[in-house]
Amino acid sequence: MEMESMPGYMELITRAYSVMFSAFRDCEDCGLELSRRTLLDHAYITWMEIFMFIMCAVMWTKVRKGLTVYIFEPFAQWCCIQPKDVSKMPESAWKLVFYTMSWSYSTYLLFFTNYSFFQNPPSVFYDWKSGMSVPTDITIAYLIQGSFYGHSIYATIYMDAWRKDSLVMVVHHFITLALITFSYAFRYHNIGILVLFLHDINDIQLEFTKINVYFKTRGGKEYLINDVLSNMGAISFSITWFWFRLYWFPLKVLWASCVTSIQSVPHIPFYFFFNILLFALLLMNIYWFLFIVLFVVKALTGQMTEVNDVREYEDEDLKEKKDTNDQMSAEGKHVQNGITKKKHL
Repeated sequence: MEMESMPGYMELITRAYSVMFSAFRDCEDCGLELSRRTLLDHAYITWMEIFMFIMCAVMWTKVRKGLTVYIFEPFAQWCCIQPKDVSKMPESAWKLVFYTMSWSYSTYLLFFTNYSFFQNPPSVFYDWKSGMSVPTDITIAYLIQGSFYGHSIYATIYMDAWRKDSLVMVVHHFITLALITFSYAFRYHNIGILVLFLHDINDIQLEFTKINVYFKTRGGKEYLINDVLSNMGAISFSITWFWFRLYWFPLKVLWASCVTSIQSVPHIPFYFFFNILLFALLLMNIYWFLFIVLFVVKALTGQMTEVNDVREYEDEDLKEKKDTNDQMSAEGKHVQNGITKKKHL
């Protein structure tokens, strides 16, 4: 089968606009009724699969709590890392373990099996049929990833350290979960594996870098090896973020989903829905890339002498927020006491 060449940015923009505009113009009965019929006719997902998703999401939460209490936190305390980092380190350790596992499995599927989705992205829609069976190896990947993002929505709100981009992270998890769920139900699982592969590698590098930042200072001493590893991790993270999420992702995934999908499958179901979500994912990748640019600018201008997560609230920010909350609470109590006294009068 002949491999199709990868486009450039301008070709992607012009062709995607042309194809999507033409598809929208030709869609005479687009609307909620067509969406409802399409969902009923082409979405295939069983109650057992939903049950397995819920059970695995709960399992990830329980496993994380167990590892945090019995391994990650005791190890951080034993290593005598700074008290402010003891609560953060388990989060990074857990994500490093999971993303290393999930990305390794995606790498195996794309490069050590017969799937050619990475080398020839348009092939993700070759021979697509509504309700077609999903290969077992890809089903396993979907169950692992889908249940993890179900867990991650809960974890970001109730378990993770709150950061400047936490709300965006929650939105990201909802969009990712929607993409995973609907791509599985509509049998767009081939392109889903490619999306997961292109995104998970950056999370490995991010958490690896953060762990080395936490372990730079142990027992009041500075350790050079962790400083070097954190700097190397930050550099590789910055490069691969652009390469995987802002170069390969649009030119492989968006090209296949926007342009070649409609050539392989005319009137492909939920064409606009999936492409809108994928473009939203690209916008969030650009948003987070601004944090990376900010980090690089601070490092080059001497405003940052060591690797730090610029999304984290500084100690001064946290103190200011706490003081503001305390002041608002005190003012609220004062007003409430005044209202109570007026009632008594």
